Amino acid sequence: MYGVVVMACSQCVCKLLTMVSVAYQPFPMVGRARGQVWRYAPQYRRPRHFHAELEVNLVTAGTGTVGVGELIFGVLPGDLLSWPPGVDHELLEASADFELYVMGATPEFSARVLGSAEGRAYGGPVQLRLNAAQVAELRQRCAVPPGEGGGTVAAETAIGDLWHDLQASRAADGAANSITRRVVCSLKAKPDLGRDRLARLVRTHPSELSRHFHRGVGLTLAAYRTRVRLARFIETVDRGGDLLSSALSAGFGSYSQCHRSFWSVLGCAPSRFFDRQTRREMEEAFVTLDESFR
Repeated sequence: MYGVVVMACSQCVCKLLTMVSVAYQPFPMVGRARGQVWRYAPQYRRPRHFHAELEVNLVTAGTGTVGVGELIFGVLPGDLLSWPPGVDHELLEASADFELYVMGATPEFSARVLGSAEGRAYGGPVQLRLNAAQVAELRQRCAVPPGEGGGTVAAETAIGDLWHDLQASRAADGAANSITRRVVCSLKAKPDLGRDRLARLVRTHPSELSRHFHRGVGLTLAAYRTRVRLARFIETVDRGGDLLSSALSAGFGSYSQCHRSFWSVLGCAPSRFFDRQTRREMEEAFVTLDESFR
Protein backbone atom coordinates (compact mmCIF):
# COMPACT_ATOMS: atom_id res chain seq x y z
CA MET A 1 0.00 0.00 0.00
CA TYR A 2 1.28 3.46 -0.88
CA GLY A 3 1.48 6.29 1.62
CA VAL A 4 -0.32 9.45 0.57
CA VAL A 5 -0.74 13.03 1.59
CA VAL A 6 -4.35 14.19 1.44
CA MET A 7 -4.73 17.52 -0.37
CA ALA A 8 -6.95 20.02 1.41
CA CYS A 9 -9.44 20.78 -1.34
CA SER A 10 -10.69 23.92 0.38
CA GLN A 11 -7.31 25.52 -0.36
CA CYS A 12 -7.38 24.91 -4.09
CA VAL A 13 -11.04 24.75 -5.13
CA CYS A 14 -13.41 27.45 -6.31
CA LYS A 15 -17.10 27.19 -7.17
CA LEU A 16 -18.40 27.25 -10.70
CA LEU A 17 -21.00 29.97 -11.19
CA THR A 18 -23.37 27.60 -12.95
CA MET A 19 -23.52 23.92 -13.75
CA VAL A 20 -22.74 23.08 -17.36
CA SER A 21 -24.48 20.44 -19.47
CA VAL A 22 -22.97 16.97 -19.37
CA ALA A 23 -22.81 13.92 -21.61
CA TYR A 24 -23.17 10.26 -20.74
CA GLN A 25 -20.00 8.59 -22.02
CA PRO A 26 -19.19 5.08 -20.76
CA PHE A 27 -15.52 4.55 -19.92
CA PRO A 28 -13.82 3.40 -23.17
CA MET A 29 -12.96 -0.29 -22.94
CA VAL A 30 -11.27 -2.20 -25.76
CA GLY A 31 -13.27 -5.19 -26.89
CA ARG A 32 -14.59 -7.09 -23.88
CA ALA A 33 -12.00 -5.75 -21.44
CA ARG A 34 -13.20 -5.06 -17.90
CA GLY A 35 -10.38 -2.65 -17.09
CA GLN A 36 -8.35 -0.26 -19.21
CA VAL A 37 -5.44 2.19 -19.02
CA TRP A 38 -5.18 5.10 -21.44
CA ARG A 39 -2.53 7.79 -21.91
CA TYR A 40 -4.12 11.20 -22.33
CA ALA A 41 -3.99 12.66 -25.85
CA PRO A 42 -5.25 16.24 -26.48
CA GLN A 43 -7.14 15.27 -29.63
CA TYR A 44 -9.23 12.80 -27.66
CA ARG A 45 -10.17 15.08 -24.77
CA ARG A 46 -13.71 14.32 -23.71
CA PRO A 47 -16.35 16.94 -22.86
CA ARG A 48 -17.92 17.20 -19.40
CA HIS A 49 -19.29 13.71 -18.85
CA PHE A 50 -20.19 11.01 -16.34
CA HIS A 51 -20.47 7.24 -16.47
CA ALA A 52 -21.25 4.19 -14.35
CA GLU A 53 -17.64 3.00 -14.17
CA LEU A 54 -15.05 3.93 -11.56
CA GLU A 55 -12.20 6.06 -12.88
CA VAL A 56 -8.78 7.05 -11.52
CA ASN A 57 -6.38 9.57 -13.10
CA LEU A 58 -2.63 9.86 -12.46
CA VAL A 59 -0.89 13.14 -13.38
CA THR A 60 2.79 12.49 -14.15
CA ALA A 61 3.92 15.74 -15.82
CA GLY A 62 2.78 19.30 -16.53
CA THR A 63 -0.12 21.17 -15.00
CA GLY A 64 -3.84 21.30 -15.60
CA THR A 65 -7.22 22.42 -14.34
CA VAL A 66 -10.05 20.00 -13.71
CA GLY A 67 -13.78 20.56 -13.29
CA VAL A 68 -15.66 18.10 -11.09
CA GLY A 69 -19.32 18.72 -10.38
CA GLU A 70 -19.50 22.28 -9.07
CA LEU A 71 -15.78 22.47 -8.28
CA ILE A 72 -12.66 23.57 -10.16
CA PHE A 73 -9.13 22.82 -8.98
CA GLY A 74 -5.58 22.70 -10.31
CA VAL A 75 -3.57 19.49 -10.71
CA LEU A 76 0.19 18.88 -10.58
CA PRO A 77 2.55 15.93 -11.14
CA GLY A 78 1.92 13.36 -8.44
CA ASP A 79 -1.80 14.00 -8.16
CA LEU A 80 -3.98 10.92 -8.05
CA LEU A 81 -7.57 11.83 -8.94
CA SER A 82 -10.67 9.72 -8.45
CA TRP A 83 -14.12 10.02 -10.02
CA PRO A 84 -16.85 7.89 -8.42
CA PRO A 85 -19.58 6.57 -10.73
CA GLY A 86 -22.05 9.32 -11.62
CA VAL A 87 -19.74 12.27 -10.87
CA ASP A 88 -19.21 14.50 -13.93
CA HIS A 89 -15.65 15.55 -14.71
CA GLU A 90 -13.67 17.33 -17.41
CA LEU A 91 -10.12 18.49 -18.11
CA LEU A 92 -10.52 22.25 -18.60
CA GLU A 93 -6.93 23.40 -19.13
CA ALA A 94 -3.59 21.67 -19.67
CA SER A 95 0.00 22.72 -20.28
CA ALA A 96 1.83 21.59 -23.40
CA ASP A 97 3.80 18.98 -21.42
CA PHE A 98 0.77 17.60 -19.59
CA GLU A 99 0.92 13.83 -19.10
CA LEU A 100 -2.00 11.93 -17.64
CA TYR A 101 -2.87 8.26 -17.36
CA VAL A 102 -6.56 7.39 -17.17
CA MET A 103 -7.67 4.11 -15.64
CA GLY A 104 -11.12 2.63 -15.36
CA ALA A 105 -12.76 -0.62 -14.29
CA THR A 106 -16.26 -1.98 -14.51
CA PRO A 107 -18.06 -2.22 -11.16
CA GLU A 108 -18.09 -6.02 -11.42
CA PHE A 109 -14.35 -6.28 -12.13
CA SER A 110 -13.50 -3.79 -9.40
CA ALA A 111 -15.58 -5.77 -6.90
CA ARG A 112 -13.80 -9.01 -7.84
CA VAL A 113 -10.34 -7.46 -7.58
CA LEU A 114 -10.95 -5.62 -4.31
CA GLY A 115 -13.10 -8.24 -2.59
CA SER A 116 -14.18 -7.22 0.89
CA ALA A 117 -12.34 -3.90 0.47
CA GLU A 118 -14.51 -2.86 -2.48
CA GLY A 119 -16.06 -0.01 -0.52
CA ARG A 120 -12.77 1.89 -0.38
CA ALA A 121 -12.96 2.47 -4.13
CA TYR A 122 -15.91 4.79 -3.49
CA GLY A 123 -14.42 6.67 -0.58
CA GLY A 124 -11.41 8.84 0.02
CA PRO A 125 -10.80 12.36 -1.23
CA VAL A 126 -11.03 13.32 -4.89
CA GLN A 127 -7.42 14.51 -4.99
CA LEU A 128 -4.35 12.90 -3.37
CA ARG A 129 -0.65 13.72 -3.70
CA LEU A 130 1.86 10.88 -4.13
CA ASN A 131 5.60 11.25 -3.73
CA ALA A 132 8.06 11.13 -6.65
CA ALA A 133 9.06 7.50 -6.12
CA GLN A 134 5.46 6.34 -6.05
CA VAL A 135 4.63 8.31 -9.19
CA ALA A 136 7.64 6.91 -11.07
CA GLU A 137 6.70 3.34 -10.18
CA LEU A 138 3.06 3.77 -11.15
CA ARG A 139 3.93 5.62 -14.35
CA GLN A 140 6.14 2.74 -15.45
CA ARG A 141 3.34 0.28 -14.88
CA CYS A 142 0.81 2.46 -16.71
CA ALA A 143 3.10 3.15 -19.69
CA VAL A 144 3.80 -0.51 -20.44
CA PRO A 145 0.85 -2.18 -22.22
CA PRO A 146 -0.65 -4.49 -19.56
CA GLY A 147 0.16 -8.14 -20.18
CA GLU A 148 2.25 -7.33 -23.26
CA GLY A 149 3.09 -10.60 -24.94
CA GLY A 150 1.16 -12.60 -22.37
CA GLY A 151 -2.33 -12.59 -23.84
CA THR A 152 -5.73 -11.61 -22.47
CA VAL A 153 -5.38 -13.33 -19.10
CA ALA A 154 -2.03 -11.68 -18.41
CA ALA A 155 -3.42 -8.28 -19.45
CA GLU A 156 -6.40 -8.58 -17.13
CA THR A 157 -4.19 -9.74 -14.27
CA ALA A 158 -1.89 -6.76 -14.75
CA ILE A 159 -4.84 -4.36 -14.85
CA GLY A 160 -6.31 -5.98 -11.76
CA ASP A 161 -3.03 -5.66 -9.84
CA LEU A 162 -2.68 -2.03 -10.85
CA TRP A 163 -6.29 -1.28 -9.93
CA HIS A 164 -5.84 -2.91 -6.54
CA ASP A 165 -2.72 -0.88 -5.78
CA LEU A 166 -4.28 2.38 -6.94
CA GLN A 167 -7.29 1.86 -4.70
CA ALA A 168 -5.02 0.90 -1.80
CA SER A 169 -3.15 4.16 -2.28
CA ARG A 170 -6.43 6.05 -1.97
CA ALA A 171 -7.41 4.44 1.32
CA ALA A 172 -7.87 7.29 3.80
CA ASP A 173 -9.59 7.67 7.15
CA GLY A 174 -11.86 10.50 8.19
CA ALA A 175 -15.52 11.02 8.94
CA ALA A 176 -16.26 12.89 5.71
CA ASN A 177 -14.68 10.20 3.54
CA SER A 178 -16.45 7.46 5.46
CA ILE A 179 -19.81 9.19 4.96
CA THR A 180 -19.17 9.67 1.25
CA ARG A 181 -18.15 6.05 0.81
CA ARG A 182 -21.22 4.72 2.63
CA VAL A 183 -23.57 7.01 0.71
CA VAL A 184 -22.16 6.00 -2.68
CA CYS A 185 -22.26 2.30 -1.80
CA SER A 186 -25.82 2.60 -0.47
CA LEU A 187 -27.09 4.40 -3.57
CA LYS A 188 -25.28 1.91 -5.79
CA ALA A 189 -27.34 -0.85 -4.18
CA LYS A 190 -30.62 1.10 -3.80
CA PRO A 191 -30.86 4.26 -5.92
CA ASP A 192 -34.39 4.97 -4.62
CA LEU A 193 -33.10 5.86 -1.13
CA GLY A 194 -33.99 9.37 0.06
CA ARG A 195 -31.80 11.66 2.17
CA ASP A 196 -33.42 10.86 5.51
CA ARG A 197 -33.14 7.11 4.96
CA LEU A 198 -29.51 7.51 3.86
CA ALA A 199 -28.76 9.58 6.95
CA ARG A 200 -30.13 6.82 9.17
CA LEU A 201 -28.08 4.20 7.32
CA VAL A 202 -24.82 6.12 7.72
CA ARG A 203 -25.77 7.24 11.24
CA THR A 204 -25.56 10.98 10.82
CA HIS A 205 -27.92 13.96 10.67
CA PRO A 206 -29.44 14.66 7.20
CA SER A 207 -27.95 18.17 7.04
CA GLU A 208 -24.52 16.88 8.07
CA LEU A 209 -24.80 14.17 5.44
CA SER A 210 -25.57 16.71 2.71
CA ARG A 211 -22.75 19.03 3.77
CA HIS A 212 -20.07 16.33 3.89
CA PHE A 213 -21.18 14.78 0.62
CA HIS A 214 -21.30 18.07 -1.28
CA ARG A 215 -17.88 19.07 -0.02
CA GLY A 216 -16.42 15.64 -0.78
CA VAL A 217 -17.57 15.10 -4.38
CA GLY A 218 -18.60 18.54 -5.65
CA LEU A 219 -22.23 17.57 -6.21
CA THR A 220 -25.26 17.91 -4.00
CA LEU A 221 -26.67 14.65 -2.75
CA ALA A 222 -29.82 15.17 -4.83
CA ALA A 223 -27.82 15.80 -8.01
CA TYR A 224 -25.62 12.76 -7.44
CA ARG A 225 -28.60 10.51 -6.72
CA THR A 226 -30.14 11.64 -10.02
CA ARG A 227 -26.94 10.68 -11.90
CA VAL A 228 -26.92 7.25 -10.28
CA ARG A 229 -30.55 6.72 -11.23
CA LEU A 230 -29.97 7.87 -14.80
CA ALA A 231 -27.01 5.52 -15.20
CA ARG A 232 -29.12 2.63 -13.86
CA PHE A 233 -31.99 3.62 -16.15
CA ILE A 234 -29.72 3.65 -19.23
CA GLU A 235 -28.15 0.33 -18.26
CA THR A 236 -31.58 -1.31 -17.81
CA VAL A 237 -32.94 -0.02 -21.13
CA ASP A 238 -29.75 -1.21 -22.85
CA ARG A 239 -30.45 -4.68 -21.50
CA GLY A 240 -33.87 -4.64 -23.17
CA GLY A 241 -36.14 -3.05 -20.58
CA ASP A 242 -38.95 -0.70 -21.58
CA LEU A 243 -38.78 2.97 -20.58
CA LEU A 244 -41.43 2.86 -17.84
CA SER A 245 -40.27 -0.25 -15.97
CA SER A 246 -36.64 0.80 -16.36
CA ALA A 247 -37.39 4.21 -14.83
CA LEU A 248 -39.14 2.65 -11.85
CA SER A 249 -36.43 0.03 -11.25
CA ALA A 250 -33.80 2.80 -11.41
CA GLY A 251 -35.40 4.52 -8.42
CA PHE A 252 -37.52 7.20 -10.10
CA GLY A 253 -41.00 7.66 -8.69
CA SER A 254 -42.52 7.83 -12.18
CA TYR A 255 -41.51 7.94 -15.81
CA SER A 256 -42.34 11.66 -15.95
CA GLN A 257 -39.81 12.28 -13.16
CA CYS A 258 -37.22 10.27 -15.08
CA HIS A 259 -38.02 12.21 -18.27
CA ARG A 260 -37.57 15.57 -16.50
CA SER A 261 -34.28 14.48 -14.97
CA PHE A 262 -33.04 13.17 -18.30
CA TRP A 263 -33.77 16.48 -19.99
CA SER A 264 -32.22 18.47 -17.17
CA VAL A 265 -28.94 16.54 -17.10
CA LEU A 266 -28.43 15.29 -20.65
CA GLY A 267 -30.35 17.88 -22.65
CA CYS A 268 -32.58 15.50 -24.59
CA ALA A 269 -35.51 13.14 -24.12
CA PRO A 270 -34.82 9.45 -23.39
CA SER A 271 -36.44 8.42 -26.68
CA ARG A 272 -33.98 10.61 -28.58
CA PHE A 273 -31.00 9.48 -26.52
CA PHE A 274 -31.68 5.83 -27.31
CA ASP A 275 -31.71 6.58 -31.03
CA ARG A 276 -28.58 4.81 -32.24
CA GLN A 277 -27.13 7.80 -34.06
CA THR A 278 -27.73 10.28 -31.22
CA ARG A 279 -26.24 7.87 -28.70
CA ARG A 280 -23.15 7.31 -30.84
CA GLU A 281 -22.62 11.03 -31.35
CA MET A 282 -22.80 11.69 -27.61
CA GLU A 283 -20.50 8.83 -26.64
CA GLU A 284 -17.90 9.67 -29.31
CA ALA A 285 -17.86 13.44 -28.80
CA PHE A 286 -14.47 15.10 -28.28
CA VAL A 287 -13.58 18.73 -27.65
CA THR A 288 -10.45 20.81 -28.19
CA LEU A 289 -8.62 22.67 -25.46
CA ASP A 290 -8.41 26.41 -25.99
CA GLU A 291 -5.03 27.06 -27.60
CA SER A 292 -4.35 29.86 -25.09
CA PHE A 293 -3.96 27.22 -22.42
CA ARG A 294 -1.33 25.17 -24.27
